[in-house]
Amino acid sequence: MKKTNLSWVGALLVFALLLWCTAATPGKIDDPSTYTCAVYSSALSLLPPVVAIVLALNTKEVYTSLLVGIATGALLYANGNLELALTTLFFNEDGGMVSKLSDSSNVGILVFLVMLGILVALMNKAGGSAAFGRWASTHIHTRAGAQFATLLLGILIFVDDYFNCLTVGSVMRPVTDRQKVSRAKLAYLIDATAAPVCIIAPVSSWAAAVTSSVPDGSGINGFTMFLRTIPYNYYAILTMVMSLFLIFSGLDYGPMKKHEDNALLGDLFTTDDRPYGDDVDDGSDTRGHVVDLIAPVLVLIAACIFGMVYTGGFFEGVDFITAFANCNASMGLVLGSAIALMFTFVFYRVRGVMTFQDFAACIPEGFKAMVSPMLILTLAWTLSGMTGLLGAKYYVASLLSGSAAALQYLLPIIIFVVAVFLAFATGTSWGTFSILVPIVCHAFPEGEMLVVSIAACLSGAVCGDHCSPISDTTIMASAGAHCSHVNHVSTQLPYAMTAAAISAGCYLLCGAAQAVLGDAANTLTSFVLLACAIAIELVVLSIVRARMGHTGKEEVTKS
Repeated sequence: MKKTNLSWVGALLVFALLLWCTAATPGKIDDPSTYTCAVYSSALSLLPPVVAIVLALNTKEVYTSLLVGIATGALLYANGNLELALTTLFFNEDGGMVSKLSDSSNVGILVFLVMLGILVALMNKAGGSAAFGRWASTHIHTRAGAQFATLLLGILIFVDDYFNCLTVGSVMRPVTDRQKVSRAKLAYLIDATAAPVCIIAPVSSWAAAVTSSVPDGSGINGFTMFLRTIPYNYYAILTMVMSLFLIFSGLDYGPMKKHEDNALLGDLFTTDDRPYGDDVDDGSDTRGHVVDLIAPVLVLIAACIFGMVYTGGFFEGVDFITAFANCNASMGLVLGSAIALMFTFVFYRVRGVMTFQDFAACIPEGFKAMVSPMLILTLAWTLSGMTGLLGAKYYVASLLSGSAAALQYLLPIIIFVVAVFLAFATGTSWGTFSILVPIVCHAFPEGEMLVVSIAACLSGAVCGDHCSPISDTTIMASAGAHCSHVNHVSTQLPYAMTAAAISAGCYLLCGAAQAVLGDAANTLTSFVLLACAIAIELVVLSIVRARMGHTGKEEVTKS
């Protein structure tokens, strides 16, 4: 009772303080060009994402934590004025929730999610997912095989990370469920082959974003620079190597081990938080055939590629690579998913596996399945908008630019760490490298050191995005695996931090190599250093495996 009373007293004191601040500070902005936020581009500008992340990891309440982080950012921007904070939160043109939801690219992603949700509901209703699970059970007999198939499919779908997450999840869930792979492990494998694959794939929406981040007039060909960064992109490559090691060695550590141990006993979720807990395939649906899943997925892949190059001007005479570099990924995904949806309807009607009434029933079902990720994405976008209003990215960028001249050959590891921190705090890797790449280009106008530094920026951005609970890719991986978002983040962090620590050490080694070789450093050097990085990671993982007492001879569960 005393705790309850104290809680009420604390809440009243906070509310009274806000009212006092509201009375003491201006309630509206007469001239936006002269308005000053007291904490702009300072250390406190990073407080909103820190609050949201800490609360999410401790309370396991994602929505509330994001809202608290957003409210903190709005109050900081409004200098404590409650009225201005509310209008900022919802209606600020640069970072408010309404502004984020009126952005055509963001709405396009939400529409794509809805269409993909409907498509998944159709495949489940027609029995395609269950049929693929039964087919895979005759070809995939081990947990390692199911995990490797997930990894391989994720690598093959390299066009876009959103598309990757949801497609791989919908296709592989029945397979991994039958082999008793936990949903947390499935989410990790999906996330490990989403952004890390896209950032090293020349034909992807991420390659287009990186290419466009190279400043005009710098004399640098953006796409050529992207290709040269691939062997230096340590975090992306080491994450995939680590996934292979984990799959075939049977190594699990951290919270993931508990999830995997429980999955072997039949509990795929471990915690009570299972928003998709009723979607486990029991194999009872026999109407569908494997083609009812394969055909829509193949059409979806082809249609999304078509949509992207279409928006980039490919059919107006632009070459394929340039069309990808100039594409509107959001618009292309919407066009592709719409084409796939129409094809699936006609295909299922011709095959006689679905009535028109079944198709109509799948529309609200698909929408409802995507409500959770859509809500989290909306809140994450708004939180990112609040950090933008507070100038957090400029504060972090100033830390980097201030240290570049004095620590030239330590720059790769400095850039990597700064990019990790910025992407983790803001939840966006694209925003991170769009800010840092121009700074790097000015610090090193040419030479191999420029390539290494840009690669460190891209690698750090992906790492921070991979770790952040408010990252849209992390959210999509949770949605694709039908896994609790908090479970996915908490189980993935130890693996991501292991790869991040090894990557940081490799960038330190890379900077030293550049200092020794100077102008003699070339493409061969990059592959030698990459081989060293992979060898270091395998040694580290082998040591972890030995310390945990793994024998590599665990009993394999068959379906």
